[in-house]
Amino acid sequence: IITYMIFTLPFTVWVLTSFFKALPGELMQAAQVDGATPFQAFYLVLLPLTMPALVTTGLLAFIGAWNEYLFALTFTSISPESRTVPVAIATFAGEVARQEPFGEIMAASVVVTVPLIILVLIFQNRIVEGMTAGAVKG
Repeated sequence: IITYMIFTLPFTVWVLTSFFKALPGELMQAAQVDGATPFQAFYLVLLPLTMPALVTTGLLAFIGAWNEYLFALTFTSISPESRTVPVAIATFAGEVARQEPFGEIMAASVVVTVPLIILVLIFQNRIVEGMTAGAVKG
């Protein structure tokens, strides 16, 4: 878990930092003038505005961890029963020596891709909002 966080955290901080910097500071000041504490202003005003960016960044981080191969292969070489799906698919063997089971590999790849497609379809509107937020100045 820690190694995935080490590689995912810089990406998410980089994306979210630029998004938070694009938010107008006047929103925070207006909430504080209305009597909100800094935490309430962040939680009730700024956080709902950042939901598209949070969903997009979270989904991209999840896809990166879901499809990761090298660390999963390294960490599960001792106990093969705890292999992740990409590593397990890569270890498929044919019935005869030097035979690649392309059909089984492709079928397993499609089955593994289905949860990602479902997540993208569920969060489709948020992803588009997060990717286009701040793109139009005006």
